[in-house]
Amino acid sequence: MKCIPTAIPDVLIIEPKVFGDERGFFFESFNRRQFAELTGRDVDFVQDNHSRSEKNVLRGLHYQIHQPQGKLVRVVQGAVFDVAVDIRKSSPTFGQHVTVKLSAENKRMLWIPEGFAHGFVVVSDTAEFLYKTTNYWAPAFERSLAWNDPAIGIQWPIQGEPALSAKDEQASPLEQADIFS
Repeated sequence: MKCIPTAIPDVLIIEPKVFGDERGFFFESFNRRQFAELTGRDVDFVQDNHSRSEKNVLRGLHYQIHQPQGKLVRVVQGAVFDVAVDIRKSSPTFGQHVTVKLSAENKRMLWIPEGFAHGFVVVSDTAEFLYKTTNYWAPAFERSLAWNDPAIGIQWPIQGEPALSAKDEQASPLEQADIFS
């Protein structure tokens, strides 16, 4: 496994070592010991999630204000434009974001620690997205940050309006959002 730093030091791109031949490929998608060595974090993932979405579906930007979740995310079919936004008020990178294309082809993963809002938009016809979380889903504490907040300035690779959930249509701009101290 290889770890690639991003503009926000706590958010990391992880590239697995892929073994392939004419039969297909194999790679370790998670190894706790290697993850700890690469990230400096010995995490305990407690939940795995799997979603499937159509092109132009935008999910996010989600976070839990209590029981925050660290997430290790990847795509197993298709491709997404993935985003992590630092919403830790005391952080020197508060309000900044990192973007990365995750796809079944590049097999990259993104580590998004607690204290970040996370979202993605599907850029292929469909995409299947997997994520491991360090805490359980807690709907009472779930929040959505506005995907199109000009204060954050994410340049989403979409034309027109994305397909959003009702929750994401009602998301708060950073200025009004519940954030981490």
